[in-house]
Amino acid sequence: MQWLGLVIRFVVSALVLIVVSWLSPGFVVSGGFVGALTAAVVIAVLGYIAEALLGERISPQNRGLVGFITAAVVIYLAQFIIPNLLSVSLVGALISAFVIGLIDAFVPTVIR
Repeated sequence: MQWLGLVIRFVVSALVLIVVSWLSPGFVVSGGFVGALTAAVVIAVLGYIAEALLGERISPQNRGLVGFITAAVVIYLAQFIIPNLLSVSLVGALISAFVIGLIDAFVPTVIR
């Protein structure tokens, strides 16, 4: 059952990235749904690494200014890992982190 939850989490995250790509200037996801799914996995792994290094205060459940900035940095750094699928400007990373935070408030991507 945990595998199904994980798959659903990444599918929802990919859909959120597609929506953010439409809404946010400076944030482009190429490759359709597969590209968005790949970007969601990369962003999740980078977020996990950041949380492991910096502690739980930056986790999605405890977002504040530090969590917001960390999310923007993670999104910005993800483009260097998958340059053909994700293109993000600094302003695009900030806007997309804000929009993702708003969407996450209504459609949480974390299995509770």
